[in-house]
Amino acid sequence: MERFWSNSIFKYLRVEPEDHYFLLTEPPLNPPENRENTAEIFFESFNCAGMYIAVQAVLALAASWTSSKVQDRSLTGTVIDSGDGVTHVIPVAEGYVIGSSIKSIPIAGRDITYFVQSLLRDRGEPDSSLKTAQEIKEEYCYVCPDIVKEFSKYDRDRTRFAQHVVSHPNGRQVTVDVGYERFLAPEIFFNPEIYSSDFLTPLPVVVDGVIQQSPIDVRRGLYKNIVLSGGSTLYKDFGRRLQRDIKQLVDARIRASEVRSGGARSGGLDVSVITHKRQRHGPWFGGSLLGQTPEFRSYCHTKAEVRRNVYCIGTMTNNITVPRIWTQHCAKICSAWWTRWLLIYDIDDQESLFN
Repeated sequence: MERFWSNSIFKYLRVEPEDHYFLLTEPPLNPPENRENTAEIFFESFNCAGMYIAVQAVLALAASWTSSKVQDRSLTGTVIDSGDGVTHVIPVAEGYVIGSSIKSIPIAGRDITYFVQSLLRDRGEPDSSLKTAQEIKEEYCYVCPDIVKEFSKYDRDRTRFAQHVVSHPNGRQVTVDVGYERFLAPEIFFNPEIYSSDFLTPLPVVVDGVIQQSPIDVRRGLYKNIVLSGGSTLYKDFGRRLQRDIKQLVDARIRASEVRSGGARSGGLDVSVITHKRQRHGPWFGGSLLGQTPEFRSYCHTKAEVRRNVYCIGTMTNNITVPRIWTQHCAKICSAWWTRWLLIYDIDDQESLFN
């Protein structure tokens, strides 16, 4: 990893680390030892001026401000970060990660690729390689409102099936039929039993459980600002399906509570899932916002501070107080980005099956 950082700094960025402050990101529940080792490399090997390690979920929340659905630009929300290997559900309150409520599920992009590959093999397609399965996953897959009705649509209308052309290095081309896996593959987030018996809890149930385990005074904000991050959340209608299923769970619990209370009426609870253009690389974009703020250097640790108190590195991600001026500054930057990219195709504008 040190060699990778060295190439990034000296070969690609071509900067002197002594003159710059560095912002790094880390996944949730990262051990303090990893943070200390990283700081040792940057201070001892690169002699950087200062550094700050931020949790990816907080930066992903800041990146979500580019979405037109975000009305209140705050750092309170629930981040669903799904990449290739694992999916994390992370509650954040005023910029602080609620570590005791974080949940991870063993379903992510890699599992979807394997599932597509198994469906191709079962059907006896001429090419069922992992590369082909990944291409099909990224190009054709989407989330449907009802899996049973979707099967019926495909049985009635054969034009819904697609054909994917695979070109081999030797110049030979083969055609692979793409059928039910278009909607079955992402369905493992909502009905994991169709893929594996090892994990049976749907993602909406996990998200609802994480919020219910969080402090009661922040739950409304966590439901109102559920932010998607990572490449495995980019499927068409993923956010709409997730919002619908979580809303059903919340409404069912409210109705049961009203019955137990003897007929008292509840005001309801807003559930909103945020999708945006920066979704795939949300932590990076959020980090770029933080790095541009005037207060960023005050968050960073220097080599002298670490020498005086080596334990400060272990709590490096917890010393940020997220003042209002930082929120306002990031909001201004987001507004500039939003104006600049307003005409770019937005995931919120896709034609939806849920309409």
